[in-house]
Amino acid sequence: MKEPVVSAQAPAAIGPYSQGVRAAGLVFVSGQLPIDPATGNFPQGISEQTKQSIENCRAILESAGLSLANVVKTTVFLKDMNNFAAMNEVYASYFAQPFPARAAVEVARLPRDAMVEIEMIAAE
Repeated sequence: MKEPVVSAQAPAAIGPYSQGVRAAGLVFVSGQLPIDPATGNFPQGISEQTKQSIENCRAILESAGLSLANVVKTTVFLKDMNNFAAMNEVYASYFAQPFPARAAVEVARLPRDAMVEIEMIAAE
């Protein structure tokens, strides 16, 4: 059994998917682009875009009654792996040990030409 997780504090899904899904004691947060939910725009730069993507994930987790402390796995999609260090610096400021498991991959292109997209899995 699964149920959708929705937050008005994060950008609405722009396709046939849920912002998040709760199932089997886990919450799966769909990849979040760095869309500012108030303006619909991206901030400039990889650091600001990383922060906005994580804030969007956090909003969805909070609507499920969870926080970033519940995150057990993340995947970071980067347009350019040369931005890894800057992304990682911002990312590290949001998590404490034990850190979530993580994959970070470079992709050819992201929706709306974003520099980063982040998805998360959290345990209840």
